[in-house]
Amino acid sequence: MRTRIKLCGMTTVDDVQFADRLGADAIGLVFYPPSPRAVELEQARRLSRSASVFCSKVALFVDPDVETVSRILDQVAIDVLQFHGNETPEFCRQFNRPWLKALRVRDGDQLMADLGRYSDANNLLLDAYKAGVPGGTGETFQWELIPEPWRHRIVLAGGLTPANVGDAIKAVSPLGVDVSGGIEASKGVKSAEKMTRFVCQVRLADAQKEQA
Repeated sequence: MRTRIKLCGMTTVDDVQFADRLGADAIGLVFYPPSPRAVELEQARRLSRSASVFCSKVALFVDPDVETVSRILDQVAIDVLQFHGNETPEFCRQFNRPWLKALRVRDGDQLMADLGRYSDANNLLLDAYKAGVPGGTGETFQWELIPEPWRHRIVLAGGLTPANVGDAIKAVSPLGVDVSGGIEASKGVKSAEKMTRFVCQVRLADAQKEQA
């Protein structure tokens, strides 16, 4: 099965269009002001319009209020919502959009509890836990903690790069992979070379799985 690819933290039209041409399944727009990858409303409109209909636009939030999410949905073409904070399942599902819940993995017991709590999410994104950091840590976690029955619903994140994404796919066989810092030239600025290598390594891992 083909591994889906989400390239997150997009801040320029050129990067969005390049990601689309590479065949990314989704691009992520960050609506969390403390992030170096955060986008303003008009900027988000331009970025969203730059992607084709075959590339999903994902809006990333960290503990937003209802008004903030609703305003962005009213003014930006968004396909999927991604929540990285302490949002409840009830909060996440109220916007009538497909949604991802990001879970920060500390240990197996905590992960199982969180997977159960957010089981009605369309999919679950797993990231590394780092105290006080809602995501984008640039660190991996123990992939073997992911329960086998859940792996087909998991979008794997946390410290992925062109160098390790193939190993991650072989180890987990997730639905998809998500990367931001691992394809950057600097904070918030993507590298076309790293984006290309990342996508190529995902496709290579998929081909190797098919041959195995």
